[in-house]
Amino acid sequence: MKICLIAEGCYPYVVGGVSSWIHRLIQSFSSQEFIILAIVANRSWSGKFVYELPENVAEVHELYLEDYDWSVKRGRKKALSKKEYRAFRGLLLNQQVDWETLFDLFQKKTLSVNNLLMSVDFLNAVTDCYNLNYSQIVFSDFLWMMRSIYLPMFHTLKMQIPKADLYHCTATGYAGILGSMAKHLYGGRLLISEHGIYTREREEELIKAKWVQGIYKDIWIEQFRKMSNLAYDRADLVTSLYEHARELELELGCPLEKTMITPNGISVENLQDLPGKSDEEKGRVYVGAILRIAPIKDIKTLIHAFSFAREAEPSLKLWIMGPWDEEKEYAEECFELVDSEKLPDIEFTGRINVREYLGKMDMTILTSISEGQPLTILESFAAHKPVIATDVGNCRGLIMGENDGFGAAGIVTHIMNIEEIARAMVTLARNKTLRLQMGENGYQRVLAKYQYSYMIEAYRNIYKDFAESMGLKWEDEKE
Repeated sequence: MKICLIAEGCYPYVVGGVSSWIHRLIQSFSSQEFIILAIVANRSWSGKFVYELPENVAEVHELYLEDYDWSVKRGRKKALSKKEYRAFRGLLLNQQVDWETLFDLFQKKTLSVNNLLMSVDFLNAVTDCYNLNYSQIVFSDFLWMMRSIYLPMFHTLKMQIPKADLYHCTATGYAGILGSMAKHLYGGRLLISEHGIYTREREEELIKAKWVQGIYKDIWIEQFRKMSNLAYDRADLVTSLYEHARELELELGCPLEKTMITPNGISVENLQDLPGKSDEEKGRVYVGAILRIAPIKDIKTLIHAFSFAREAEPSLKLWIMGPWDEEKEYAEECFELVDSEKLPDIEFTGRINVREYLGKMDMTILTSISEGQPLTILESFAAHKPVIATDVGNCRGLIMGENDGFGAAGIVTHIMNIEEIARAMVTLARNKTLRLQMGENGYQRVLAKYQYSYMIEAYRNIYKDFAESMGLKWEDEKE
């Protein structure tokens, strides 16, 4: 079976939870041929892979959301047919969108995205949208905002998609558009695996964003909901990592019968017999933050909280372990914060082999403002380490358990709450017995529910069912 895996802003360009998940998934199904369809911001990302692609990856295709329109030609802009214009207008007004007509329209080789955005048809549709819903704002601002909103969607609709048997999207959004369009063009099946709820994550980002203000935030949010609605409608199966994520999908319009929970999993055996502290280090209490340095991880709150915690408990040392080259400006701000505040005992390691460091940690910590079901928490549990984490995504479920009887495996805090996070570090630093018990609780939890073999078996069954439903021969993995 040929599988086209569609990912946005992650694999194979950046490390992290979703990228790691994709890489291991491809490796685990070595008898299947994979095509990667990667969605990135622009051509500056092209070919800059941080993963060595597995041998069963046959092709990599890239979609640039901010690309130049290479199909632009001088001359008269061709008007849309009546059917095409109705579909086009319905898209902008979000009125029973005729996606099939739009898919066929944008797949025409003669269509220019730039010409369409500057066309009378686009102007007329935007004017109708403005008069019906947004006449209280300045029209020229509205027009240019609509062009900026629809440029990445139109580039997505214009993408030439490779043919495959199964299209596996790791999010809705632009990936969901590609998967839905591929299903229309080639048939096959569409699987969506959500690690976070894409629409909710974009809403959170837009609410906090400074580059877009007022009612324009609502227009952008509606755009992302529109894309998710398409993906949920066309998908054959939508997987999520935990129950609350499925509940959010249902709220956003995904049919219940299409949903399925497939928890993350890790290879517990790879995190056994880890090197521990040296004799010189045994008097210190180490806190490990295994993450990429990015705003969504809220490293600045972590730094401030550690500063207060160390004042109360001088034995503490913080290790911030992960790459900083993906969000260089934010990383520099974090480095400068540590320097300007003259904070001792904070060490930035850069990208690491987790086996070399995790055994030395007394606890790990995540202060993220958004997460799905973090692999770093599961890795900590596999190494018998308790976790402090903010109450986002499935962090509470992982740490406190979901009626499994194992008990707390760490401490859950509110996001951006410096006092709570500092108090949690001090509490665990001063109570070794509690740390060890929580670490054991986490270990038992990961053994019971979050082993990698469980996750792979779930996807083996999904892939096999899809293959057999299409009359394709399923081959199990090579030994």
